Amino acid sequence: MTRKVLILGGTGQVGRALARLDWPADVGLDAPTHRQLDITDAEAVRSRIGRGGYAAVINAAAYTAVERAERESDGAFALNGVAPGVLAEAAATTEAVLIHLSTDYVFDGRAGRPYAEDDAPAPLNVYGASKLAGERAVLDALPEATVMRTSWIVGPDGANFLTTMLRLAGERDAIEVVDDQTGRPTAASEVARAVQAVLLRRLDDSAAPGGLLHFAGAGQATWAELACAVLGASRDLGGPYAEVRPIPTRAYPTPARRPADTRLATERITRDYGVRPRPWDETVAEIVAERLRGTGV
Repeated sequence: MTRKVLILGGTGQVGRALARLDWPADVGLDAPTHRQLDITDAEAVRSRIGRGGYAAVINAAAYTAVERAERESDGAFALNGVAPGVLAEAAATTEAVLIHLSTDYVFDGRAGRPYAEDDAPAPLNVYGASKLAGERAVLDALPEATVMRTSWIVGPDGANFLTTMLRLAGERDAIEVVDDQTGRPTAASEVARAVQAVLLRRLDDSAAPGGLLHFAGAGQATWAELACAVLGASRDLGGPYAEVRPIPTRAYPTPARRPADTRLATERITRDYGVRPRPWDETVAEIVAERLRGTGV
């Protein structure tokens, strides 16, 4: 019997990475587009999950435009804060396993150490606040759901920091990049791998723990260090290259306040699920190679 898995946000970075994974023969993926299922349409969501016979739901859909969220807070909260709660309520009625993705931006970056799952959130911007609202809505409606926080996601698809650096390197000789914000860059493919590991275990083991989990690439970097890694890998492969000029956050003012250090501690997911993050620089080099092979940009 096929165990159906509904993936929301299937056209995003993590959604596409999930579709590329090898899955057990008895697992079937259903990844509707936004046109096919708008997750802010509560009745459509309840109907789809109620009639779909899903064993699990993965929510990788999100409003991720951090700066735009400052002026479009209603839209950010509708998608990131309210919709996940509706998903959780629907999953609870059908006893489906739910994995919901969240972000390091629920923290204010002032701890001076990696954040553990039980550290108190304190978002600095609308995006982070909306994602925190979604976490709470999910766990209020379905306490056994898994909420997986991750950070600085990059991949070969779409618009993200890595693809932006490659594009700018084809247009400029030098790029100014902030060098006083620290995090843990994470490949979309690695997030997908972690989600898959947790999901398959939870489908087979009703005693597998739910709640909050952190997953991010091993190591740490500033945005400037990440840019250097991206462009260095590109140069080595004959791709575009530009000099990276580090600048402080104050030299690049933005509508949204950005936390200075949102490293996530990942010991819990390793302990509970055996998932070990790979070094971020290794995965970035692989993504650059994939991107250059696929697009030549």
